[in-house]
Amino acid sequence: MTAAASLLDGEQAVAYQEQALLHVSRTFALTIPQLPQALREVVGNAYLLCRIADTIEDEPALSVPDKVALLREFSDVVAGRAPAEPFAAHLLPGLSDATADGEKELVRRTPVVTGLTHGFNPAQRAAIERCIDVMTVGMSEFGGGSRSGLETPRNLERYTYCVAGVVGEMITDLVCDYSKDIAARRDRLYPLAAQFGHGLQLVNILKDVWEDQRRGVCWLPRAAFPNGVDLSSPATRGQPGFVEGLTHLVATAQGYLDAAFAYTVLIPARETGIRRFLLWTLGLAVLTLRRIHGNPRFASGAEVKVPRGHVRAIVLTTSAAARSAGALRWLFRRATAPLPRPEANKGASEERSRKRAAAGADRSSSSG
Repeated sequence: MTAAASLLDGEQAVAYQEQALLHVSRTFALTIPQLPQALREVVGNAYLLCRIADTIEDEPALSVPDKVALLREFSDVVAGRAPAEPFAAHLLPGLSDATADGEKELVRRTPVVTGLTHGFNPAQRAAIERCIDVMTVGMSEFGGGSRSGLETPRNLERYTYCVAGVVGEMITDLVCDYSKDIAARRDRLYPLAAQFGHGLQLVNILKDVWEDQRRGVCWLPRAAFPNGVDLSSPATRGQPGFVEGLTHLVATAQGYLDAAFAYTVLIPARETGIRRFLLWTLGLAVLTLRRIHGNPRFASGAEVKVPRGHVRAIVLTTSAAARSAGALRWLFRRATAPLPRPEANKGASEERSRKRAAAGADRSSSSG
């Protein structure tokens, strides 16, 4: 244990980390304990570091230049190039009531969390440091978001890679460090890892779109919607064409989740803890996406939140089937059957575009 973790040492620091997860993420507080003991501490630590970066990005009281400076400082802290105490002292006074108390306490305990980070083995540290570096650079690039949304789907893909796709790559590096058998499949896992993160982040963006809009931010790409849809308007979901654009993004997310499932079944069947960690996260994303697709004019994330009974069903069914790739494929096909697929969505969009173009040509011809 390094001096940076001296406020809490040894088992106390690990115990704090486990408690902190309960206060900042119910999902990961549920899934991380499923991992093998050798992975729980490092994955939990990595998640908390990501939450600190998210806290900086999400804080509305911080200016963009302040966010950029704090994100850069935080990356240096994680890499051991700067002390944690001054960073926490710089950030804490800038956090408003918009930041939850659990996240403020996490920031205050940055020296404890990063103290644990600095005690991991070199491969684990390298994976975490790369993730936080890519994440903080990406968050700085996007400056906390825009009220009118991102410009194109490519911008969205860049953003979701920086804040989540790279997390999938980090998890892959960590599980490969843990298991030689998993490491032997690294070349097949790695291309799917970022897509897993893309999918989870896109589902969260869709679920939280109205909460984000109320704080003046939108991560949806304008180019995914027909001309005339104003993503900054309080009446966005009532505008003609909004559901069409949302359906396109649901299909995009489902394409990513298909890759996430392929990633999951590449994990050796005997690693049931890792599979449960992935399956429960994936299952929650699929059911959330189904609720969004089934209620595209929802007004808040609470309307599409997965009920606790459904969460229990995910836990029970995926745990029972965790060792069987065939059973998992059947469950996944059944769960995702109501969702649009990217190929079908692309064809429908192209057909609508052709019809609009034809209608425009007819109007031009008749007016001439």
